[in-house]
Amino acid sequence: MEDTFAFIIHPISAKRDVARKYPFLGKVLTERQIDFFCRFWPPVYLSRIDGICSASTGNAVTGWFVAAPYTPRMMLSLSVKQVYRKIVQTGHLAERLGARILGLGAFTAVVGDGGITVARELDIPVTTGDAYTVALAVQAAREASRQMGVDLSQATAAVVGATGAIGAPCAELLADETARLILVGKHPRSIEAVYDRCSGKGGQLEATTDLTRIREADVILSATSAARGIISPEHLKPGAVVCDVAVPPDVSQAVSRQREDVLVVEGGMVDVPGSVNFHFNFGYPPGKAYGCMAETMALALEGRYEDYTLGKRIEIERVREIEAIATRHGFRLSGLRSFNREITAAQISQIRQRAEDMRRRRDSGAL
Repeated sequence: MEDTFAFIIHPISAKRDVARKYPFLGKVLTERQIDFFCRFWPPVYLSRIDGICSASTGNAVTGWFVAAPYTPRMMLSLSVKQVYRKIVQTGHLAERLGARILGLGAFTAVVGDGGITVARELDIPVTTGDAYTVALAVQAAREASRQMGVDLSQATAAVVGATGAIGAPCAELLADETARLILVGKHPRSIEAVYDRCSGKGGQLEATTDLTRIREADVILSATSAARGIISPEHLKPGAVVCDVAVPPDVSQAVSRQREDVLVVEGGMVDVPGSVNFHFNFGYPPGKAYGCMAETMALALEGRYEDYTLGKRIEIERVREIEAIATRHGFRLSGLRSFNREITAAQISQIRQRAEDMRRRRDSGAL
């Protein structure tokens, strides 16, 4: 039997992403019109994915992109039952195409119980891809810190959205590697639970509901489901490294315009092994994918056709297992990207220099 998978995506930026499939509609409809019509639009077949080949076994897998036509705003405003219904309908489309495992992308993995109900309604196994997203996010934070000259073992780090499915295991991993870790969440009881998970791992640990505390951090990993930019220019110290895992991003566009002394990177773009052709532009350069996509592909290459990463709590052992599976098959953290563009070592060097200039001016009293 052929090794196959499917992956659900959905429009994040309504006009831009609808235009990728329907250029005319993306041009003439407003965002609110798109939100309205998407409530009645059926699941959409987007493309066949081929050319993925394991670096260790030489085996190949075939996949499909299918779309659940809801924007994040719609998923947050509609009832959970309505959103489940659309995701399950999209999953049935994947089944008819011949997929043997289904990956949930972006908000389809966040809504409700993190894929558990969706998996119960389908005949094929389901994964959110969050475990490999966690692994890649921490890898990206490490690499960005290294290039900015930040020693994690001596640094203060912060995790924004530390109570979430991705934020909590990221916090556990960073608690082992940093001198001080600030956990930021919305609800005191939830953030205290993550504090307990991270306790005894090495560095100093603090929990807070105050987002402004990230001003103290050298390294910030953000993974909320806010669906808007919540990290603003005034939240960041000179030379800060921010790894933004959220889709849509947590870091506001104002940071890119106003803070040339900080490094903001996306949380884990991955190189796909083989000569993959997605036959659809989802916004990444050729041959590269999101970590959640890569988890689904890696499980198909491994022949692990089982419900894999589901629910709101991801154990560290699962993160390490999928990281090992993906590495064995040839998936690798790709170059760093900042605000949807590749960022070079020379550009990072310029950011470091600006940060040093800012710190010198501050220390001399010029700021």
